[in-house]
Amino acid sequence: MKPLNDVVARIALEVHPERIDAICSALGAKTEGNIFDVVRDAMGGSFSPRLTESFASALKANPEVSAEQLSAMFRASSATAALVAGTSSVELVWTGPATELVSIRHTAQVLTGLIDEARERLFLVSFVAYNVNSIVAALQRAIERGVQVSVLIEQSKEHGGTVTVDSIAMLKRNLTRAHIYQWDKTAGNTGSVASVHAKCAVADGTVAFVTSANLSEAAMERNMELGILVRGGTVPNQLDRHLHALITTRQLTSV
Repeated sequence: MKPLNDVVARIALEVHPERIDAICSALGAKTEGNIFDVVRDAMGGSFSPRLTESFASALKANPEVSAEQLSAMFRASSATAALVAGTSSVELVWTGPATELVSIRHTAQVLTGLIDEARERLFLVSFVAYNVNSIVAALQRAIERGVQVSVLIEQSKEHGGTVTVDSIAMLKRNLTRAHIYQWDKTAGNTGSVASVHAKCAVADGTVAFVTSANLSEAAMERNMELGILVRGGTVPNQLDRHLHALITTRQLTSV
């Protein structure tokens, strides 16, 4: 039973409580068909294939579990996940001169670690991106394990932006399955002088990294850069929802 408990708990951690309610409602209304089909349909087509397969295997190993029992497991796990989400930790990330007061972690190390943690979705925002092979490699690994990778980057001057480097072209060339976005500045009253100057990354709405560092080799390894890594709590989820809402409202457009 433990593998089934574990996978139900992981689903509850990654899925919005409203989706868990939908799963439980579907299980409560089940009159025919197998339990796996009921849960899979309620989870929706965008759910992680990896986690779906793990759930199917665990359920197959426990054929005695009823729809009512599984619903209770989902509700208990969801309630626990809500408590976990209410707690958070904040870590200071510093790249540059050392003192005995603050530990040093290269920005590249922290960002790569966050990318490698992503299970379902990852959103990365930067002003510019160049000479960051380790970050591109981490993003490619994420894509290959089924993570939906989205990147917002400033346009080059050639395409109406404010930077000389065409980071968008580089990312599209190296990350063919990533979703690359640009800021449609005509959607507001910003004017052509505005730019994408934010630098952040958020994984699965649970971990967020906000930093002064651009996606450049100098910023990742040599510059004096400051950031915070936030785990849990409301901030990562709020940032994740905000970035995706910018897409929904067409302020960010795909390129």
